[in-house]
Amino acid sequence: MDLFRVLTDASPLLLKGLRMTVGITVMSLVLAMILGVFTCLFAISERKALRPLRWLAAFYVWFIRGTPMLVQAMYIFFALPQLLRLITGANVQISVFTASLVTLTMNAGAYLSEIFRGAINAVNKGQMEASRSLGLSYGQSMTKVILPQAVRICLPSLVNQCIITLKDSTILYAIGLSEIMYYGKIYVGRTFESLATYTWIAIFFLAVVSLLSFISKRIERRLSL
Repeated sequence: MDLFRVLTDASPLLLKGLRMTVGITVMSLVLAMILGVFTCLFAISERKALRPLRWLAAFYVWFIRGTPMLVQAMYIFFALPQLLRLITGANVQISVFTASLVTLTMNAGAYLSEIFRGAINAVNKGQMEASRSLGLSYGQSMTKVILPQAVRICLPSLVNQCIITLKDSTILYAIGLSEIMYYGKIYVGRTFESLATYTWIAIFFLAVVSLLSFISKRIERRLSL
């Protein structure tokens, strides 16, 4: 086994796959942040008018947390087009990239909503009462007073979920997403260099995760000042 020879030979494929891995992870996390915030706000809302949305948010979190991500990906890519075909009668097709993006977004969104909910609940309730007594509406109190404090509280868990989503993206090669594991498997099938190839894939992931951890620690240090 020659690690550096394999790196030289496989790096174009692996780097192409890594770009897809990082790219789809970033896009899904941006969407998941939005989805998670709204799901969290619906879940903690006490308004009667939003009760159906609160039930929907609870069902969404329950379903995502109770099923494996591979099953979710298979369902969205293979089963959902059939379901839509039965409902609409149209020949609906979902691309591998779209199915992968939706899977990662929905999966991360459910866990992020719980992270946000825990962080909001950790903020002293007197903060909301004080902001409302100053004339701020509920929405203004949440966006200007509660959420900034909640973000600081949940930052370590937030970064941890980003890392989990990055690593979970490798599951999606099962439905054909051309990420790093997909190209790694192609290279291994062509050269039988399993040990060296998967060693470099592990090193690439360790490098990206270490960079994320370093950045998060710097941000935590700045916020604690």
